[in-house]
Amino acid sequence: MPAERRSIRGRSAVGRFPSVTLGFGEDTEEEKEEPKENNVKKRNACQEWLRKVCPCCCPKHDDVTDTEVTGVDEPSKEDGGNGEKPVPGDKELDEVLLKVKSIDLLKSKSGANRTDFEMWITLSRPFNPTSDELHLDLKTGPLAVVAKGTHVIIPLVAKLEGDRWEAAVVKQEDKKIKLLVNSPPTAVIGRYQLTVETNNQNGSASSTHDPANDIYILFNPWCQDDIVYMDSEDERQEYILNDTGRIYYGTKDQIGARTWNYGQFNDGILAVCLFVMEKSGTSPSGWGDPINVVRIISAMVNSPDDQGVLEGNWSGDYSNGTSPTVWSGSVEILKEYHKKNGTPVKYGQCWVFAGVVTTVLRCLGVPTRTVTNFSSAHDTDVSLTTDVYLDENLEPIEYLNVDSIWNFHVWNDCWMAREDLPPGNGGWQAVDATPQETSQGTYCCGPASLAAVRYGQVFLKHDTSFVFAEVNSDKIYWQKNADGTFSQIYSEKKIVGVSISTKAVGSDERSDITHLYKHPEGSDEERIAVETACSYGSKAKAYSSPTAEDVSLEVTLDGEGPKMGKDAELMITLKNSSSQQRSVSLHSQVSVMYYTGCIFTILLFTEKILEWTLEYKDYKDKLMDQAALMLTVSGRVKETQQILATQFSFRLRTPDLIIKPLGKAVVGEKMSVEISFTNPLPQVLKAVVFHVEGLGLLTARKINYGDIGSHATVSLTEQFIPTLSGTRKLLASLDCKQLTQVHGVSDITVEEKSNASLYTIASTDMY
Repeated sequence: MPAERRSIRGRSAVGRFPSVTLGFGEDTEEEKEEPKENNVKKRNACQEWLRKVCPCCCPKHDDVTDTEVTGVDEPSKEDGGNGEKPVPGDKELDEVLLKVKSIDLLKSKSGANRTDFEMWITLSRPFNPTSDELHLDLKTGPLAVVAKGTHVIIPLVAKLEGDRWEAAVVKQEDKKIKLLVNSPPTAVIGRYQLTVETNNQNGSASSTHDPANDIYILFNPWCQDDIVYMDSEDERQEYILNDTGRIYYGTKDQIGARTWNYGQFNDGILAVCLFVMEKSGTSPSGWGDPINVVRIISAMVNSPDDQGVLEGNWSGDYSNGTSPTVWSGSVEILKEYHKKNGTPVKYGQCWVFAGVVTTVLRCLGVPTRTVTNFSSAHDTDVSLTTDVYLDENLEPIEYLNVDSIWNFHVWNDCWMAREDLPPGNGGWQAVDATPQETSQGTYCCGPASLAAVRYGQVFLKHDTSFVFAEVNSDKIYWQKNADGTFSQIYSEKKIVGVSISTKAVGSDERSDITHLYKHPEGSDEERIAVETACSYGSKAKAYSSPTAEDVSLEVTLDGEGPKMGKDAELMITLKNSSSQQRSVSLHSQVSVMYYTGCIFTILLFTEKILEWTLEYKDYKDKLMDQAALMLTVSGRVKETQQILATQFSFRLRTPDLIIKPLGKAVVGEKMSVEISFTNPLPQVLKAVVFHVEGLGLLTARKINYGDIGSHATVSLTEQFIPTLSGTRKLLASLDCKQLTQVHGVSDITVEEKSNASLYTIASTDMY
């Protein structure tokens, strides 16, 4: 599954409920809470999260909304008498002001808001779009600020464009209007207070905040533009919608399983999850980024430094609370934490922490699974090794032996793109809420890219070194010397990180995902990953340094690089600057595709140039929008143990759209252009869509073309009437599932009618 930044193609009908600033200025002081009605009905928590919509599974009921009148024109002395203008009665106010009577968010289980964010607003009189103004006002957090995305003003627009906060009237029935609301996929998640504000020449009015109309904004893995987008429906069903699961425990030779009730859609759980976020004390302005949210939840599910959900206890004495083995689900734990206003629940251990994390993150819309690692190491000194210290008589030195290997340890994987890391590091990310070591001063861990863990790239954030040590550290034995120093006497390389397990998608079977965390034990790739990781650790000398560093590695490409639809060919150059023969074991990996290793011999003072080829069939179904790839090459010199490594980014060039104007370009006169394109792929392009637009030439136009055959050349003719003279740019693009980033542009010089005999046209293309 692709895991980097998503395409904007085929955008889902349900996107994350958005958070962008619409340029209304920045708030400078705390917003005052609107007065509340005394008899507001208590609202059940939403059972579904839909990120572009309010989670809307509450029973449908009528919401009566009071209106606050603000801004009625002041009396003028010109009105006569004492300069006092008669105050109109309620009936007269209804006739001149536009007031909100009620808001219906269509919250029934069969309501429209399960697929679109719509609402009915009942007004005091019919809405007149020519003289009345109306906008929605959303606020979240203790200090809602427009510039930080926590105060959102949603205007009414004539046409919805998507990827921004906007609303449009889609239906009007006398005093009622039905709004369809759009939002961008980067919104701050949380609970928003909704009010409706109206204005016309007679004054303005604002509805009173009603908690029953609060809107919950959540992440949405169905939305292609969301960072947590997951393209497999089966996996979305498992990692978001499945409210029960299996957690594995025991030993690597005796693996047990227990069922866990996640209950992320149970009544009240959404409110508790947001309560946990609020208790963290972090700014809601950062809650639009799942990386931040995951780190917050990782910290808040344990309690040592922030009074989080669970208090850990490994003492065996649980008399003051509940034994960790008693819990069978997360709902009871979360509700007890909420009921006691944030007092940590006693007690938890690793599988309990992990079970609660799965509940909270699934509830908030982040695809999450519970993962068990057998023979799991705990590295305490960032050495990325599990160290055992012995005295001169080979007896353990207990006070030094603080590293440990647990029979099993349970944490979580969550799914997201990682635009903060190099390409290839999106997808599953390890998150560990069990309080073991601090991360940036807080007991939390992750998200750490599994791809980074697999390749020993422990310098990438967050906490990749700790996760690497949990699954792939070597166990090294050190003996004390007479002078007080220690020498390495033995190492075990295959005992840490065994049978890493999670529940299979769509069944209760155990799925072994060890291969996602590490290369096969003992393979050259796995050893290179270990040595690469440990070179950044506190005991880098535990691995022998190379006796020489006389071999260099470089990756190059010819010309402009490989083209889409063709095999990608690069050159790997190995140069031996020594006077001796060198043998190099070399491995390559591109993005998330892995290739087998090979061995080369380089003669003294020579270069060896290797052709590296990625065939079209191997990448055609795995590319992201930008058709960008990163080749990672690593290896070791046999004679000197020198490690070689490099990364090389490249992209597959897409073809141009050729735009050819036909005839003269004159203001007010119809003209035509021909757009031609040749499919570079040996496969049919399905449901091709062309987009054409040009300022002063034509407004944006979408052309549903249909299918284009393998290597076929097609052309289409578009007609339009230029409205502005001068040099204008006509832009065109092509989009389909199989091919993106296809563009063309033509400079068209448009003449006034009087100068129609003089014109020139220049055409250029871009890709």
